[in-house]
Amino acid sequence: MARRTKVYEGKAKILYEGPEPGTLVQYFKDDATAHNAAKHAVIDGKGVLNNRLSEFFMSGLNAIGVPTHFIRRINMREQLIRAAELIPVEVVVRNVAAGSMCKRLGLEEGAALPRPIVEFYYKDDALGDPLVSEEHIIAFGWATQQDLDDMVALALRVNDFMTGVMLGVGIKLVDFKIEIGRVWEGDFQRLIVADEISPDSCRLWDMRTGRKLDKDVFRRDLGDLAEAYTEVARRLGVMPSNATYLGKPTLIN
Repeated sequence: MARRTKVYEGKAKILYEGPEPGTLVQYFKDDATAHNAAKHAVIDGKGVLNNRLSEFFMSGLNAIGVPTHFIRRINMREQLIRAAELIPVEVVVRNVAAGSMCKRLGLEEGAALPRPIVEFYYKDDALGDPLVSEEHIIAFGWATQQDLDDMVALALRVNDFMTGVMLGVGIKLVDFKIEIGRVWEGDFQRLIVADEISPDSCRLWDMRTGRKLDKDVFRRDLGDLAEAYTEVARRLGVMPSNATYLGKPTLIN
């Protein structure tokens, strides 16, 4: 097989040139990071789980008319995606108070919010991905007002879909983040959901016990991350019901 050209490598994924113009191959690594990469471990099988889970969510969104970059899964760790120009802003939707929102506003973790709240964070690891306003985004030219309106609409549609799916398997969707990319169809720009949707990018709590089934398990040393992700995959039918978790972390200094 011909050696592929690496386009980008991040903390959890690698992008390679795709087989056709306008496509990329997205490879899911086993790396887990937290606290802006200050904590790092390699967890056997994590990339396989996130590849399958992201495929599940992205395929479901495509099926209901929410456009994503996902085309098809290639193998256990890779998927074929549409190349997109990423807007340098993470879109976060919060249904329940948790994480940085509690620290900023003095809220109790787990407090119900009056409605889903959409926040924007500027993607810059060196700055710690700071919270920004719509005014910042427009003033610095990262997106237009129309883009922002479309981004919020996309994020809330993703929230509706994800909330319903997770509710059906006894999991509360606390919050999640997505990235939005621009693609061109002729002379027209279209915004699509990009990057990934997985327990790396969501907060997921068991509705009965409150057990965390997301990356907070790794952030807070609450147990085995692979076991938590495997439980999510098992409930969604992405893995067989008799599957066991895939591995234990190897911490890296």
